[in-house]
Amino acid sequence: MKNYFSKIILILVLIFLIGPFFIIFIASFGANENLSFPPDSFSFKWFEKVVSMKMFRDAFFLSLRIGLLASLFAMLLGVPVAYVTSRYNFWGKKFIEFTTTLPVIIPQMVAGLALMRYFVNFSIFSVETTLLIGHVAIVIPFVIRNVLSTLVNFPSSMEEAAISLGSSRVKAFFLIVIPNISAGLISAFILTFITSFNNVPVSLFLTGPGVSTLPIVMMTYMEYYYNPSIAALSTLLIGITVLIVLTSQKLLNTTKYM
Repeated sequence: MKNYFSKIILILVLIFLIGPFFIIFIASFGANENLSFPPDSFSFKWFEKVVSMKMFRDAFFLSLRIGLLASLFAMLLGVPVAYVTSRYNFWGKKFIEFTTTLPVIIPQMVAGLALMRYFVNFSIFSVETTLLIGHVAIVIPFVIRNVLSTLVNFPSSMEEAAISLGSSRVKAFFLIVIPNISAGLISAFILTFITSFNNVPVSLFLTGPGVSTLPIVMMTYMEYYYNPSIAALSTLLIGITVLIVLTSQKLLNTTKYM
């Protein structure tokens, strides 16, 4: 009886989580001019439309570029912070840990407004550069937390052994530490990329004329049109996300632990 009840709860949770995506997936194939579920007839015309629309293509490549660059810069800045935090005790360590967590604790709408006012006062960067800096700021905590948890579980004795055998600390870091925490690094990169690519609150404040990320363009488009084109675009994005997750699982060989 207990197992039967647990299975019911599991099915209800899965319906709650997957149900909205299933509805969007089915509605994206509708042939009607209005978004409806279930559709009266099926067609691929909305997929062809979103692929052919220039504003969606430009916004997609902008989001892709911002997401990749933001993830790269976040890794370059966050990994050293995570390493120093995990390996050394120093004055102000707790303050640094708290500060690097602030972008996660503070609501992103507030963070977006603060970043907008900050950059407006200086007015020294282009809109795209401002957007990139804002995305780096909000994804750095994900890098630090993911890499830090990996470093905590990695014994420092292996690194110290390499140093005792004549290796420099920098060489030991790149030849011993990095290869052993590669799974955490890849996971952090994927998480930061998806977070940046899908971000709405910060992007909403930092975008400008002619520079809008894909989520912002989708939101603006839905204010004027209620056809299945956004559902079709959402289906494509879900497919890309699933592909990224499956590829990362294959690369990291995590499926055997599931």
